[in-house]
Order: sequence, then C-alpha cells, then structure tokens
Amino acid sequence: MKRIGVLLLASLSVRAAVAAAGPNDAQIGAVVVTANQVDIDAGKLAASKSHNVDVKGFAERMVTDHTGVNKSAVDLVTRLKVTPEDNPTAQSLKAGGDENLRNLRDLAGVAFDKAYVTREVAYHQQVLDAIDQVLIPSAQNPELKALLIKVRPAFVAHLEHAKKIEASLAGKS
Repeated sequence: MKRIGVLLLASLSVRAAVAAAGPNDAQIGAVVVTANQVDIDAGKLAASKSHNVDVKGFAERMVTDHTGVNKSAVDLVTRLKVTPEDNPTAQSLKAGGDENLRNLRDLAGVAFDKAYVTREVAYHQQVLDAIDQVLIPSAQNPELKALLIKVRPAFVAHLEHAKKIEASLAGKS
C-alpha cells in the first residue's frame, strides 16, 4: 500500500511539473515517447513473469499498443523535423518507471500481479490526466494534437481493462 501512495504522489508531481512548464511540442514529443516506453518496459516484465492469463494478456497488449503509439509519435516528429526535447516531466516518468521495475522484480505470484495491475491503473489515469489537462491544450502543431486526440481512447480502454483485472485479483492472496 505504501508503494501505491508513493506512486500517486509521484503522479501528482508529474502532472504539476508538466502543467507548470507549459511544454512545447518537442517536450511533448519526449513525454509521449517516454510515457509509452515506461509502459512497454513494465509490460515486457509482466508478460515474462506473470502466470495469470489475464495479466499476461494485458501486459502483452500494453507492449503491442504502446509500441505502436511510439512508432506513430516517432514517425510524426521525424516527418516534422522536431527533435524530442528532454525535460523534467520525461525524466520524472523515466525515474518512476525504473523504480516501478525495481519494485516489481522483487515480487512474485499474486503479489506481482496485483502490484503490476494496480500500477497500471494509476499510471494510465496519470497519463490520461496529462493528455487532457496539459498535452493536448499545449500542443501547437495540429498533427501532434491530432495524434494525442487519436490515441486517447486507447488509454481509456487500457485503464478500464486494468481496473477490471484489478477487481478480479482483489480477492486473491
């Protein structure tokens, strides 16, 4: 439970950092790529470590979907000749993702599954909040804004799927 509190505090600080900075398109590009990579890395770990069919399937879906979003984002910034610009938000996302992986590696079985899925719920909510409150409103390039709007429903679907799995794991120990 302590880890969840730390993750929620981290998500609040990430949103505050993004909002305060008023990111430019290059910074938004870095945030998008980093946010997706964090979920790809966690998904790969979960797909290899979980024995729960639902968790494993969800993790594989996260790897596939977030790899696709990253490809679209990289293709777009390449076409626009925009170099993603590292920024405190991207750095915070990366650090949080690395900490999550360290925490997950120490867990096994149902404890691993619950921790992974609970983090996925919190993380997808955090990303949706950032998309809605900061990234879409701050995007200046119409194609970048359109990409963010286009991928938003997938993040909503991921959040709902993670919540469903979280509920199914609630009674297990």
